[in-house]
Amino acid sequence: QVQLVESGGGLVQAGGSLRLSCSASGRTFVNYAMAWFRQAPGKEREFVAAISGDGGSTYYADSVKGRFTISRSNAKNMVYLQLNSLDPEDTAVYYCNARPGWGRSIMTISSFTSWGQGTQVTVTT
Repeated sequence: QVQLVESGGGLVQAGGSLRLSCSASGRTFVNYAMAWFRQAPGKEREFVAAISGDGGSTYYADSVKGRFTISRSNAKNMVYLQLNSLDPEDTAVYYCNARPGWGRSIMTISSFTSWGQGTQVTVTT
């Protein structure tokens, strides 16, 4: 099982950028697809982006396409989420997660059984 730790959140003005990082333990990181989700205050947790184990395929939520970029380094057991052109609507706790295999079901919260602490992103006007 992969253990995950998110970092990189913070306070940023609208239009600004942040890069979130997720560190993963385990020797078989390449076998896991990785995904980012977020949960805003008073809202349900939602899918943001996902990347396949080899990094060759990605999915994005429509709300972040063209602004956010997911990437990974299998050599470092890391996955990243570059957040550009941030909007106050992006304010949320961001969580990463891991799942073996690849497919559209990685965009569904029910694909995951446990969650980390997340990292807070706050975008001000």
